[in-house]
Amino acid sequence: MPVSVVVGGQFGSEGKGKVALEWARNSTAPRVAVARVGGPNSGHTAYDRTGRRFALRQMPAGAIDRNVDVVFPPGSFIDAEVLRREIEVLDYPRERIFISPYANVISGEHKVWETKSGLVAGIGSTGSGVGAAVMAAAAREAANFSLQRHDAEHCAPLEPYLCDTTLLMRQWLNAKSRVIIEGTQGFGLSLYHSGLWPKVTSRSTTAASALDECGLGPIDVDDVTLVIRSFPIRVAGNSGPLTKETTWEAIAASIGAKEDLREYTTVTKMVRRVGVFDPEIVKKAVATNNPTRIVMNHLDYVAGPLVGTAICALAREFIDYVECSIGRSIDFLGFSPTSLIERSATSVCAT
Repeated sequence: MPVSVVVGGQFGSEGKGKVALEWARNSTAPRVAVARVGGPNSGHTAYDRTGRRFALRQMPAGAIDRNVDVVFPPGSFIDAEVLRREIEVLDYPRERIFISPYANVISGEHKVWETKSGLVAGIGSTGSGVGAAVMAAAAREAANFSLQRHDAEHCAPLEPYLCDTTLLMRQWLNAKSRVIIEGTQGFGLSLYHSGLWPKVTSRSTTAASALDECGLGPIDVDDVTLVIRSFPIRVAGNSGPLTKETTWEAIAASIGAKEDLREYTTVTKMVRRVGVFDPEIVKKAVATNNPTRIVMNHLDYVAGPLVGTAICALAREFIDYVECSIGRSIDFLGFSPTSLIERSATSVCAT
């Protein structure tokens, strides 16, 4: 059952790409593949071994070391031009990229429709065309719906990468390879499960949904990782409720940080909204995904950077609060965009 699924427990930008990359680097399987579900309406950021930062919208962040197979399964949504640019930026080995002929392709008309629909202002949509592409697929060429579905099989730039990705991954899994599914966005944006409709995305964002979009079965999975962050974010604009919304300036002042902590959305380059940790949305995410392990990132916003493996009392107090409030242990801790350490490996600093 060598499949790992990495999903977000809040509203996105929890650090899923960083975690997927870490799991890929630490895998001892004879072959590792990273499958990217969803579409280019969310970005994943990670750092390669040289320290170079990549903010990717289409290619999975778990692949930035350029040494794993990359899969775009039937349930993925592809902007061919975005994908082309990222393949070139990464100089990714073309022979290690595999795309299902059934994968959905985002067209210019999909983007135009979203721009004109009012969704960008109405719900904080990125206007990347994913929602319109989802609607076109569901409409099934209905006479009263103008948008058409496009697939990878009929998209010339994607032809070199086409194959039966489900059959291919099944062969890999039978040979004890590791497949890591890099989920997108977060539980609080899930179309079906968050309870925050209509301020949600156009897809379900749970581990089960990611697995279905990949074309794999439940018994393939032996690892579900839920990634959360100390201060949850939502995208800019009228993007929906955010419990106890605060400011980046207030967070910086609380830890004596002099640098600008503001985060910007990968797609629209706007300042993200930020809130105080809300256990309720995470408890729902835990109940729905039943993760085997939980990662908490952005702990440097609580207590500053980590020194060695010794966490300060303030960080320990916050982690204890989170664990008590969600009823689960935190297994891995992140204090920077690149750090990820096992909870069991930490100690409490003397001061």
